[in-house]
Amino acid sequence: MTVLRVVPVLTVPDLDAAVAEHTRILGLTEVMNHGWIATLADADHRHQLSLMTTDQTAQHNPTVSVEVDDVDAAHEEASAAGLRIVHPLTDEPWGVRRFFFADAAGNVVNVLSHRS
Repeated sequence: MTVLRVVPVLTVPDLDAAVAEHTRILGLTEVMNHGWIATLADADHRHQLSLMTTDQTAQHNPTVSVEVDDVDAAHEEASAAGLRIVHPLTDEPWGVRRFFFADAAGNVVNVLSHRS
């Protein structure tokens, strides 16, 4: 399994206001917006930031999203390591397969792969 991208996720009460603020102050551009989560990026998409109100299918908001090349392998590794899975491995309607685990400090990590 290889990590492809790591994106911090900030929970915000008003997505539109947060997008406006972060694009204006940080100079980032909105590259995705599902109405409950938006991702902002710089010109070459190397640096990204996600803003989220409430996750649409999970009970927890993640603090970080980690895109990997093989989410099933990552899930197997996390389960074998005894990590607490707080959102099961799921094919989401917006084209990703993902699961969440909580680390020892209680941070929720979204691990995902884009489906082909």
